[in-house]
Amino acid sequence: MARRGDSVIGIDLGKHAFKGVSLRQNSDSRLVLTNFASREVPEEFATVDELAQPLKLLLRELGGRIRGCALAISHPVALLRIIEQPSTPINLLRNALRLNGLAVLNQECKDFVLDVAPVCANGTGEGSASGIDSGGVAVQSAVATKTKYLVGGMLRQTVKQISEAMNKTRVSADILQLAPVCSFNAFEFAYPEIFHNDAFLLLDMGHSQSTVLMGSKGELVLVRGIDYGGKTLRQALTADGALEKDAAWTLLQQGDPGMAGICRASFARLATEVRNSIGFFEGQREESISRVCVSGGLARIETILQMLSDELGLPCEIWDPLETCEVALSAPKREALPHEFVSLNVACGAAFEYLRT
Repeated sequence: MARRGDSVIGIDLGKHAFKGVSLRQNSDSRLVLTNFASREVPEEFATVDELAQPLKLLLRELGGRIRGCALAISHPVALLRIIEQPSTPINLLRNALRLNGLAVLNQECKDFVLDVAPVCANGTGEGSASGIDSGGVAVQSAVATKTKYLVGGMLRQTVKQISEAMNKTRVSADILQLAPVCSFNAFEFAYPEIFHNDAFLLLDMGHSQSTVLMGSKGELVLVRGIDYGGKTLRQALTADGALEKDAAWTLLQQGDPGMAGICRASFARLATEVRNSIGFFEGQREESISRVCVSGGLARIETILQMLSDELGLPCEIWDPLETCEVALSAPKREALPHEFVSLNVACGAAFEYLRT
C-alpha cells in the first residue's frame, strides 16, 4: 500500500452535527491541530445531494489542501461486537462473516457491510495469526489458541449513500470507521499511560444514543449502546416542545430547581445502564472503575456532569482527545476550542487512525 500523507481531515458524521478536525504530522511525528469545524445537520437525509451539501460546507470551512480524509459514522443500527474465535487469518474471518454471518455472530447481517480486526492495541501478541494487520482497536486474548476480534458493521445502503456523497465533494474517503472505535483509539492516543496500565470507562453522550466503552490495560472489554442521548434529555426538558429548547438549556445551566429535577429524573435512566455496565465489568474481572471519562455535547454542561457523578458515586470528568497534540489555530478558533474539544473525540480518532496506518 502506498504511504499515506502527513495531513488528514477526520470527520464525525453524527446524527445532530458533523464535526471535523484537520491534523498535520510533523517530521518528529508530533501531531498538530490546524483547524476544526462543526455544522448542525438533520437526523436523516432523503437524498445523496442533501448529505453532500453539509459535507461540502464542512470541508470548505476546514480549508487547506486535503491529502487524506477519514470518516467515522454514528448510527443507532451500527453493529459492533466482540467475539472470540480460534486464531484465524483476517481474510478468512472476513469471508466467514460475508458468507455466513449468522453462524459467526448469531445474527443475520446480509444487509450490513462488515469488517473485523483483532482486538489488540498494537496488533501483536501471543496467539496472533500471520497476516493480521497491526492497527487500531484493543486486545489479544491471553490464551494462545483463542483470539478476541472486534466485528463492526454498517447498513450497506448507508455506506453507499456516504460513498456517493463523498464523490460529489470530490474528496476521497480513505477510511470509514464506526464512531465508538474512533473514540477508543482517540483515548489511546491522548492518554497512553491510562490506556495501557489501568481500567477505564468512556461514556460518549451523543444526540440519539450514548455509548459505553470499557477497557483495561489496552483491552476493549465491553462496548454497548444505550438508547439515551441529548435528544431524549431535550424532550424531557422542553416537555416535547412546549418550551423553547434554548430557554430550557439556559434555565438548566443557571441552576433552575425545576429544570434540575427534570434533568435528574431523566438522567437516572442513563445512570442505571452505566452502573449496570460497571457492575458487569467488575464482576468479571478483579479490577474496579475509579472514574468515568465523558465526552459529547452534553458534557459541556457542568450541572449534568455533577448529576451523573452523584448518581454513579464516581467522579465524571471530560477528557481531551487533543491532550498530546500541538495547536496551531487562528485566534477565534483557539478561543472556541475549550468549548468544542469535548465533541471532537470521534473525529480525532478517525484522523489518528489514518496517520498511524
